[in-house]
Amino acid sequence: MKTVLFVCTHNSARSQMAEGLLRHYAGDRFEAFSGGTEPGSLHPLAVRAMAEIGIDISEQRSKSVDAFVGQQFDFVITVCDQARETCPVFPGATQQLHWSFSDPAAVEGSEHDRLDAFRRVREEIAVRIRRFISEQAVGEAEESRS
Repeated sequence: MKTVLFVCTHNSARSQMAEGLLRHYAGDRFEAFSGGTEPGSLHPLAVRAMAEIGIDISEQRSKSVDAFVGQQFDFVITVCDQARETCPVFPGATQQLHWSFSDPAAVEGSEHDRLDAFRRVREEIAVRIRRFISEQAVGEAEESRS
């Protein structure tokens, strides 16, 4: 099983949603984790946006990426630009990738407007996760033919 660490600044929304989505779509093929460079707490609107599509991340907790230093990962994926600049190096990672998503927690306005921002980012992440899973399946198929 391949291991993936998603990293963002606060580990409160984007990386948490990415972790939940990867587990949901391909938990039999990937072990997903998430951490933050400056961990905060799980954002309630991230939990709500994910629950709307049947994925429960309410038991996930914000963690520091420092908790994962020394562990081996097949992929370390930063999901915000600030984390890309401050993420520690994971020497054992096969690949370090960067997927830039806007911060839904930065959106101001009504609760409806803010929830819509979380929904938009959730869908962007879901599209990227599905593409990642597909790319990995193609790569594995090519390796097995070699």
